[in-house]
Amino acid sequence: MIQFILLLSAAALAFYFFSNRRKAQAKAGVKIGFVVLILAAIWAILRPDDLTVLANWLGVDRGTDLMLYVLVVAFFFTTLSTWVRFREQELRYARLARAVALQNAVAPEVQPRK
Repeated sequence: MIQFILLLSAAALAFYFFSNRRKAQAKAGVKIGFVVLILAAIWAILRPDDLTVLANWLGVDRGTDLMLYVLVVAFFFTTLSTWVRFREQELRYARLARAVALQNAVAPEVQPRK
């Protein structure tokens, strides 16, 4: 039963991602990474013993530990990507504010010398 719910969730997530292509302005690498992550999730749901074998091959005791490590790395990537995107957006707003301020600037009046 839990496998069915997890597979349905993965399918719904993939459908949402691909049906909202206009709104999701992601780079091609991010889209490919998302597809790989969805496929890996489906594989791990359908064949959890394979995940344990892969984990043992990589030097990790359990497949669940391997999944946790992968999710931690994905979380760090997402956090860093979001921070960089917001930082770039803040810089664009600052440049726009400077341009508007310079465009609307009024020259100071020159005082005649006495």
